[in-house]
Amino acid sequence: MSMTGGELLVRSLEGLGVTRAFGVPGESYLAVLDALHDSPIDLTLTRHEGGAGFMACAYGQLTGQPGICMVTRGPGATNASIGVHSAMQGSVPMILFVGQIARWMREREAFQELDYRAVFGSMVKWVTEIDDPARIPEVLARAWHTATSGRPGPVVIALPEDMLVEHVEAVPLDHPPAYFGPAVSPSARKAARAALARAERPLVIAGGGGWSDTARSALNGWLSGAGIPALAAFRFHDLLDHHQPYFAGVAGVGMTPQAKSLISDADTILAINIRFGEMTTDGYTLFKDPDQTLIHTHLSDRELGKVVQADVSIHAAPEAVIDALQGLHCAPREDAARVAVGAKWLSQARIGYEASLTAPPQPGPLDMRAVIEVLQAQLDEDAILTNGAGNFAIWSNRFFKFGPRQRLLAPQSGAMGYGIPAAIAAKVVSPERQVVCIAGDGDFQMTCNELGAAMQAGACPVILVVNNGTYGTIRMHQERTYPARISGTALENPDFAALAGAYGFHGESVRETSEFPAALERALAASGGAVIELELGPEALTPGATLSEIRAKAGG
Repeated sequence: MSMTGGELLVRSLEGLGVTRAFGVPGESYLAVLDALHDSPIDLTLTRHEGGAGFMACAYGQLTGQPGICMVTRGPGATNASIGVHSAMQGSVPMILFVGQIARWMREREAFQELDYRAVFGSMVKWVTEIDDPARIPEVLARAWHTATSGRPGPVVIALPEDMLVEHVEAVPLDHPPAYFGPAVSPSARKAARAALARAERPLVIAGGGGWSDTARSALNGWLSGAGIPALAAFRFHDLLDHHQPYFAGVAGVGMTPQAKSLISDADTILAINIRFGEMTTDGYTLFKDPDQTLIHTHLSDRELGKVVQADVSIHAAPEAVIDALQGLHCAPREDAARVAVGAKWLSQARIGYEASLTAPPQPGPLDMRAVIEVLQAQLDEDAILTNGAGNFAIWSNRFFKFGPRQRLLAPQSGAMGYGIPAAIAAKVVSPERQVVCIAGDGDFQMTCNELGAAMQAGACPVILVVNNGTYGTIRMHQERTYPARISGTALENPDFAALAGAYGFHGESVRETSEFPAALERALAASGGAVIELELGPEALTPGATLSEIRAKAGG
């Protein structure tokens, strides 16, 4: 059949099962926008390409399917790159389509011209440009497979505008490619089970992309009977059920002494699908004990041996790994002494985690620890939490206990501004679920313009703005290194409640802990979403130390 490149692209996306895309329009891909006019694919219009990139990343994180982002050339592409980088570091499937200059204009520094292979080459799994419209189905099939196979990640496809209006005889894609991750070989299964069976102090650390709901459930089911404590890797808190006795905390930014001790004291570690990033290794200081047995499994063979050399490396999908471990307990049941040692190790790990949930009294009349307790009590069993980057995220990331159906959407890349677009994407995917974004005051203002996208899409979450009048993380480091020398970190903020009202959101400010439960009830009941400002002040810099305490310790 004859159709334009733009029509072939959209029909092929439909065949792949795409129902949602995020983007900002541009004249460079008008032919695609025109084809979307007659398509069931719903394009969520964002106010900035960075917001679109974040939404596509969050969509991929939540669904496991590639988040689709569409932007124009040049500035549109570079704006969207923050979402692409977040998808790469978070192992999230995503496809970014970029409108491009006409083919005949290349290498003249035409208006908004960029070499996308050069721009994106270091932050994606694959970047390409389609010159022949007849190859659109081929390229899309490869892009989909690349984004979802191995370690999931982003793909960038540039679309020359003249290519999109050419007519071509072609058949669009009509189904997504089926991909089944690698299995565990019999020898790898034997080696892993033998190492764990010998262990007296085993530990599981789980994370990474590519987990299906079935694999998540299987992991938690196996851990329930294995007698092994488990840590979630950085930003993968929701992979494990925090209410179960095996959950022992998170190996991530600001790692607790308890979690570090677990990693250091374990005699055998099973690292499932993690990539040994800076946060999970506490700045690459852990996992260096030669007497410690390390088993590392991953969807991608490129992650095995990349940072840490394991004693047993297994290239396998998470569900295959869990299946290979079914029935395994950390010690033979008939060995009563070892069973007792393992039970004590498991119990102490849980006790240590529970103890880490305490926080010293907070300065001022509003206590964020109490705020998290209210969230814990009032949110549904399938609620979705999102956040950007900053000290404020410690509160929800460390103190909120995720249940088996609750989800966390947060940036591995440490990108500020991620939380609001992620929350909007979550509402687009699951409008019936409670979605709560926790943002800092600086973090909120990086993407608060996307409240307009939420209003237009009818996808309005609840947003808690933790306002301490400063870029808190940087201020913390500043006070430690240059105490009392404030430079570039103080914020003068708008009226957040009034700003919310301008976008049709319910808005209010909370100054005391006692005010928050009722405010949250009103926010969750608001049909048009809500913004609650939590007024803390700069003294509330971290859960463990006030601004004055940090400054005094630094000698300021």
